[in-house]
Amino acid sequence: MGENGVPKHCYPAAAMEVTSVELGHTAASKCYDDDGRLKRTGTMWTASAHIITAVIGSGVLSLAWAIAQLGWVAGPAVMLLFSFVTYYTSALLADCYRSGDPCTGKRNYTYMDAVNANLSGVKVQICGFLQYANIVGVAIGYTIAASISMLAIKKANCFHVEGHGVPCSISSTPYMIIFGVAEIFFSQIPDFDQISWLSILAAVMSFTYSTIGLGLGIVQVVANKGVQGSLTGISVGVVAPVDKVWRSLQAFGDIAFAYSYSLILIEIQDTIRAPPPSESKVMRRATIVSVAVTTLFYMLCGCMGYAAFGDAAPGNLLTGFGFYEPFWLLDVANAAIVVHLVGAYQVYCQPLFAFVEKWAQQRWPKSRYITGEVDVPLSLAGSAGRCYKMNLFRLTWRTAFVVATTVVSMLLPFFNDVVGLLGALGFWPLTVYFPVEMYIVQKKVPRWSTRWVCLQLLSLACLIITVASAAGSVAGIISDLKVYRPFVTTY
Repeated sequence: MGENGVPKHCYPAAAMEVTSVELGHTAASKCYDDDGRLKRTGTMWTASAHIITAVIGSGVLSLAWAIAQLGWVAGPAVMLLFSFVTYYTSALLADCYRSGDPCTGKRNYTYMDAVNANLSGVKVQICGFLQYANIVGVAIGYTIAASISMLAIKKANCFHVEGHGVPCSISSTPYMIIFGVAEIFFSQIPDFDQISWLSILAAVMSFTYSTIGLGLGIVQVVANKGVQGSLTGISVGVVAPVDKVWRSLQAFGDIAFAYSYSLILIEIQDTIRAPPPSESKVMRRATIVSVAVTTLFYMLCGCMGYAAFGDAAPGNLLTGFGFYEPFWLLDVANAAIVVHLVGAYQVYCQPLFAFVEKWAQQRWPKSRYITGEVDVPLSLAGSAGRCYKMNLFRLTWRTAFVVATTVVSMLLPFFNDVVGLLGALGFWPLTVYFPVEMYIVQKKVPRWSTRWVCLQLLSLACLIITVASAAGSVAGIISDLKVYRPFVTTY
């Protein structure tokens, strides 16, 4: 078998098949799908792994803090609300993978392709800007989160040796550089189809650190001999009234970020094997499984973290040092976070990588630098084995992207505020507005019909939440900038 489960004998004919596709002969075959591409081999389980990798990210660690701002009533209710909206709009978006017939219609390979097929015009450019800007933001957020987790390992060992009262202040900059170097290496994986193994590993890691956080929360609740927290969250008096408002709005953004994956849903769906059943049905199953699993974990981790620490819940459950011991277990959890974020970074960034490289190939089709490949042996010298096809443009562009996001991360290492802002900016347009508008066009929903009005009300409500959440996160970043010094501030 070759890569991705495709039989080896399928590969030699690839060039001829592509040529036939370019000439308009796109009949499906034993080795190729109806669009002339190599057979897709993805299943509900691999799609679920991709989603879980993207969804159960660093956002889970801020949920205890988010619930602390909202309280026992509003916190879990908001989390359930976001899970329902995410599932519903993802199901709408899954129906837009093919234009026309759900089994034989033209495929839309990317989120932008789906928007172009259904909406066209200036909305395509707006969608592209928002999607790729959000991907850049997620890359920055994940770099910050990974560095904080690496730093937490160092600090946990320091606290264990020196005592909990010692500052153990450490700069996060070296750890961001380490994470960036790792991402330069992994970013050379050519496309989505070849990172399933990384997604599965990352998904396992996400369950590992979420379970550890949950277990430590339970232990702390037992040690406290009761549940901490209140029905309305952190009270006015502990914080100023205006801060209570801003922090509550930021909590909405944190929860939105924890469920954010719609911007890469179409790309994940494009890895699923051809029907029957249709890709949209498989994607709906993958979505309901992954959203249900993540919501369960979110509820357990967020609520147990709040139950353990009450209004004093840290912004990052495993790196905010609500827990100090056992230090080795914290090390395992934070190492799992780092491994997970390595994979999550790639899952999110692959659509942007593919977009830029496709654009460059169309712009300069005859450039050897853009289209040429160099065979790099992956086995010992003198032995027959596989080769990695290195593209110089891919090497330089992806490396430059990772370097740029790493430098920006060094300038803005505010975990909670950045997470909240990213969640707010990406939630309404990419998770709600475009899926709703595309579904209305695809299914020809009559204007002012009951379904049309309900969909528009959903979109409007989510827009209000997005604007309010963004305002709260911006207020938090402005507050942080008053005391932060780039490349100097330590944690």
